[in-house]
Amino acid sequence: MATVRCMVDDVARCVAFYVDALDFVEIERYGPATAIVRRGDLDLWLAGPISSAARPMPDGRQPEPGGWNRIVVTTEDLLAQVDRLRTAGVTFRNDVIEGPGGSQVLIEDPSGNPIELFQPA
Repeated sequence: MATVRCMVDDVARCVAFYVDALDFVEIERYGPATAIVRRGDLDLWLAGPISSAARPMPDGRQPEPGGWNRIVVTTEDLLAQVDRLRTAGVTFRNDVIEGPGGSQVLIEDPSGNPIELFQPA
């Protein structure tokens, strides 16, 4: 099992996104500060602005959502999932691309964190 923490702007909105759009299951919620959602062997900790993970670093840098590091969610039918998510208004960073290992596309959760949807070749 892997655990990944993502900084988010709105915990409730992101829980709904991961549960409704990507078939995660909500495991725990700690008020508006943090929630844990699970899909398969991945626990995703969604840490909001009032969570301890959002506190500034000693050098003053502030943890925030976004960036390019991402979780990868595997799917058996990428094009069908893309159609469903586009209809639902999900933000896409790019169009589907194909490589030697399969096809992928990047979407964003409501806080702008990238998620790679991947279909193996």
